Amino acid sequence: MNRKKVFKNLVILGAAVLLIGGGFGLYLFNMPHRDVQATKTDFTLESSQLVAEYLNAAEQANLKYLDEEGDSKVLAVSGVVSAITDDLNNQKVVLLKNTGDKAGVSCTFMESTNAHAEQLAPGQTVTIKGVIRSGAGYDEDLGLYEDVILEKCDIINN
Repeated sequence: MNRKKVFKNLVILGAAVLLIGGGFGLYLFNMPHRDVQATKTDFTLESSQLVAEYLNAAEQANLKYLDEEGDSKVLAVSGVVSAITDDLNNQKVVLLKNTGDKAGVSCTFMESTNAHAEQLAPGQTVTIKGVIRSGAGYDEDLGLYEDVILEKCDIINN
């Protein structure tokens, strides 16, 4: 009888843990997403400056542009449109890169802001607001420079 009681208590405890864990998971999954465009801009800078900071000292750039939890601060990046493409999710990707720069800033727009990116043309100077997903770097294996990647982007000035 004692074994049945222990087994029953373990089953009840396991079910309680699953319910609490599931509830917490649902809470995290349904949390509202960060509205980058409604958030105050933390930094305004040129695309060349942002790329140079990451290529010269990536750790210091991360300390500057990421908060304590690793989330990106909101940036407004100005530069010359080098290319406009679509990613696999049919989101517009605008590359800000000046002639002679080793890398650029790749800005991925959202479904709700794709139409704004369609107004742009290569050679146009623009300011785009977004958050950093990854910084620039150099890939030794490929011998190529990697762009800074911004996401949740929209045009704030054109």
